[in-house]
Amino acid sequence: MGDNISTDQLRMFIERIERLAEDKAGIAADMKDVFAEAKANGFDVKAMREVLKLRKLDRAAAQNSEAMRDLYKDTLGLA
Repeated sequence: MGDNISTDQLRMFIERIERLAEDKAGIAADMKDVFAEAKANGFDVKAMREVLKLRKLDRAAAQNSEAMRDLYKDTLGLA
């Protein structure tokens, strides 16, 4: 591979990553707006974030996570 091709490929990868980073920032701003709207409508944003985390897990992992959280709450007398 010649130096020109490597340089061109590197430049392409860097530019693609920069565009994706811009897209990511836009999406993050959109998500922030949705959370703000939910909060303005009386929803608990912290609870929503917890639910989103659980939805990313498979069912068994979610149940395990919930069981551990309940165990810790019981242990600390928070249940």
